[in-house]
Amino acid sequence: MRIPVPACWARRSLRLRLTAAAALMIAAALVGAACLLVVWLRMSLLSGLDQTALQRAQVIAANVDSGSLAHVLPASGEGDTAVQVVDRAGAVRSSSQNLAGEPALFAFTPITTGAPHGHTVHGLPLSGGGSWRAVGLLAGAADDPVTVYVAVPTQAVHHNLAQLTAVLVIGVPPAVALLTGVVWLLTGRALRPVDALRAQTAEITASDLGRRLDVPPADDALGRLARTLNDLLARLDTSARLQRQFVADAAHELRSPLSSLHTQLEVAVRHPGSADWQARGPALIEESERLSRLVDDLVRTARLDARPRMRKRPVDLDEIVFREVRHARLRTSLVIDRRAVSAARVYGDGEALARVVRNLLDNALRYAVERIEVSLRVHDGTAVLVVADDGPGIPAADRSRVFDRFTRLDGARARDTGGSGLGLSIVHDLIAAHHGRVHIEDNGPGARVVVGVPAMEL
Repeated sequence: MRIPVPACWARRSLRLRLTAAAALMIAAALVGAACLLVVWLRMSLLSGLDQTALQRAQVIAANVDSGSLAHVLPASGEGDTAVQVVDRAGAVRSSSQNLAGEPALFAFTPITTGAPHGHTVHGLPLSGGGSWRAVGLLAGAADDPVTVYVAVPTQAVHHNLAQLTAVLVIGVPPAVALLTGVVWLLTGRALRPVDALRAQTAEITASDLGRRLDVPPADDALGRLARTLNDLLARLDTSARLQRQFVADAAHELRSPLSSLHTQLEVAVRHPGSADWQARGPALIEESERLSRLVDDLVRTARLDARPRMRKRPVDLDEIVFREVRHARLRTSLVIDRRAVSAARVYGDGEALARVVRNLLDNALRYAVERIEVSLRVHDGTAVLVVADDGPGIPAADRSRVFDRFTRLDGARARDTGGSGLGLSIVHDLIAAHHGRVHIEDNGPGARVVVGVPAMEL
């Protein structure tokens, strides 16, 4: 057994998920920005140390070039700079006071000109230990070159970075919490109209599809969603009304032949002595055939509503016309002229196209007086099929309406002719599925049903 989840819980669950996702994104962004800040500041501070060391090395190199280099260099600033001047044999020619008497402590390749290229070194024999940032600069005469090494401590850099990291560690979580709270409030405000749309949608039932949702005044995504849902409801409402109308019309159409059959059979059963089965037989067979045709048309219409896939292939439409005309001649004494039928090949469903021709012939047989003319030709890449009768014809105002379902016209084209009002509707739907068109013209007298389907090259 499933326990229904209240709508407020579902809304809060969505709100929590959105807020959690936003909090993760905010935290990731802030942590990433903090890391980038620390890395950038470290690089900037180290670059400053390298520049300071290079400037000190350039001063000492100038003294070397002028021949005024002292064996022990005077301290600079606070005396925390380490200096050694080393010749190419590795002997220390001069050093700062804090490295006096020490052997050569630096061995990396010096630079000549350009931007400083610092190196991080460890283990200098100085108080405090730690790491240092050192640069090397080539100086002296070409026959007696020396390398000036200058190192400055990085203790201040590490101290500043540690302070910044501590501030970020303390400040980022509250910032994340604050922004998460803001997201929580904004998410709740944003979900409020969504929840209103959901509540209105939940109140709409299958018997109340005429209702519509309230569209927010703002032309944003939510407003477009509401309009799209209203369009969907309109389509569902139209479909439901058509379905109910179809069921009502089908029931009405089935009632007449069933009532007739029931009445005749009931009379025969209650008065068996007076029942002439031989006389009643043709009428009963006619009613049953009418009922069978109606059921067949209803099944075909329902299948067309389900939009089945057509089994399309190259089809010789003229062969289908010849076959259906032969079958029609067996059911009538009217003249069916097929001399104007010429070769035409189309890409379509053979069974569906045969149904089209059969319905057109049945419609013409129902209203023709003496003659039916059938023609088929290819014109401008279209296979044009024409079925014309010499009956009462169809008024111009009704020529589009006859393709609607269960449509019968007054006068000669009435229920007692045996039609279900679905034949031409099925023709229209099948031809539309083949990307063709069908219309009715005047035949003087009678009607001409003209069908056009894209043709293939022979």
